[in-house]
Amino acid sequence: MLTLYGQTFSSRLLLGTAAYPSLDILRQAVGVAEPAMITVALRRQNTPDGNGGGALWALLQEAGIPLLPNTAGCLSVQEAVATAHMARELFETDWVKLELIGNDDTLQPDVFQLVEAADILIKEGFKVLPYCTEDLIACQRLLDAGCQALMPWAAPIGTGLGAINGYALRMLRERLPDTPLIVDAGLGLPSHAAQVMEWGFDGVLLNSAVSRSGNPVQMAQAFAQGVQAGRNAYEAVPMPPSEHTRASTPTVGQPFWHSDEYGYTS
Repeated sequence: MLTLYGQTFSSRLLLGTAAYPSLDILRQAVGVAEPAMITVALRRQNTPDGNGGGALWALLQEAGIPLLPNTAGCLSVQEAVATAHMARELFETDWVKLELIGNDDTLQPDVFQLVEAADILIKEGFKVLPYCTEDLIACQRLLDAGCQALMPWAAPIGTGLGAINGYALRMLRERLPDTPLIVDAGLGLPSHAAQVMEWGFDGVLLNSAVSRSGNPVQMAQAFAQGVQAGRNAYEAVPMPPSEHTRASTPTVGQPFWHSDEYGYTS
């Protein structure tokens, strides 16, 4: 079970709702993935105010899966905090995925403003899941601000490159053993998801890897399976890698002796 802010979830996959070919395909993808939460951006077409996005809002209600509003596109602390408050009012939830972008080209989080915004929202009763980099110091500052879980990226949003700095991610996992860590952004294949789960991460959040694939429904199912396989492998404690060979079958007690081409036996 995945536990975030004292709430447990049966799935370790979180799924976004943007850029699907149709609402029906989104509905089917959600159905096969069975995610712990569904992320939704606070834009007019996504809100339940009746002025747009009514079909999407109906789909989200029908799914019965907890919503995780996000502050996508925000560039300042004030904008992010205001967006979070609007999301809480519209979607009736204290959960928020806090995005505060510092660079329009890489969509890299502004970790300085991110900490400030997280501190404000935590004090106002929000359950903040901050989208951050894999930088250990920035992550520690977010924890100091009161965040109980973090969402480091694997690679820039929408690239599908997988974990481009595996060393830093593994180090982050090692140094923050008791903090729920959900890899957010940059995954492109189910094998990418399985890999970070094998490293001990607690979950993954996906959007483009599913919605922009050739078959989003099939890809959603594949990612769900990859996440579960990676978690199972982590819990099974993989064998340590070695640069030396080690026979898997013992030679002691073998019933047959073999001769090589020179007549020697072994």
